[in-house]
Amino acid sequence: MAMGEEREPAPETVVVKANGRSAIRSLVATMLWVCPIALTAFLCLVALYCRSTASLWIIGFLLLLVFVPVSDKSKYGRAIGSFVGRYSPGYFHVNVHFEDVKAFDDSRSYVIAAEPHSIFPIGAVSLLNITGLMPLTKSKVLASTAIFCTPFLRQVTTWMGLVPATRKNFVNYLKAGYSCIVIPGGVQEIIYMNKDYEVAYLKKRHGFVRVAIETGSPLVPVFCFGQNEAFSWWKPGGRLYVRLSRAIRFAPLVFWGVLGSPIPYRSPIDVVVGKPMEVKQNPNPSAEEVAELHAQFLSNVETLFSKYRESTGNAGAELRIL
Repeated sequence: MAMGEEREPAPETVVVKANGRSAIRSLVATMLWVCPIALTAFLCLVALYCRSTASLWIIGFLLLLVFVPVSDKSKYGRAIGSFVGRYSPGYFHVNVHFEDVKAFDDSRSYVIAAEPHSIFPIGAVSLLNITGLMPLTKSKVLASTAIFCTPFLRQVTTWMGLVPATRKNFVNYLKAGYSCIVIPGGVQEIIYMNKDYEVAYLKKRHGFVRVAIETGSPLVPVFCFGQNEAFSWWKPGGRLYVRLSRAIRFAPLVFWGVLGSPIPYRSPIDVVVGKPMEVKQNPNPSAEEVAELHAQFLSNVETLFSKYRESTGNAGAELRIL
């Protein structure tokens, strides 16, 4: 499987670079992925201010997009998903740094835990098999269920290979031979996201570790540098905001990119993929087993951050694990 273009690696590290040769294709692919939220918001505003049957048509159309089933096996849908996956990483000049690329076996399923979430988990999605940046041919990203209730976005993300982040999906896809890319911090990370430092909300997240033990799937720590630079953003504070975000499983915020548009800034993103952590399978792991592997995972994330922040141009970056 082709893995993209390689650049001069650091010692013991393999770096795979996304294909960014076609600026126009990269821009179109990125817009197809990140602009549906802005488009939905715009149509909702139009429907709100229209005083005619047009507003009913708009609302009906949006509801249709929410409830009509979307198939990830659609011929045209998969073509769109593949196009987005192939070219959008190039827009951000994504570079994937492997601590040990030879440690991956395509016949195995991995729990790939990526941090942080940021506004868009660009780094995590860049690890999907459709991008050609990972040495794995079967993978899924587990994403917030709120995404699959958002018109346009649910279609594009489904075609790209994202699925709702439920325990059932998690376990079933691993057993079916898929590697699952998860973002353990989820919505909580967006709540605590800060412009001055990176936030990884991990101390209370044990579920992904438990699933890794139950299925015997190697656990892979991943850290994504530069995601916070893709957009400018503003979000409210306070307990009400936190409670609302938890309730709707989505953190409302205002974000913008180039010239105030939803098009993100073309800032480089470096994704560091750690060496897989071997896991001894146990269908009923004890709390102690989960806690031990969880502590080891946190330590490995901190090590990845410290080891690669300088070589990725983020020497002044700070990480806070909450």
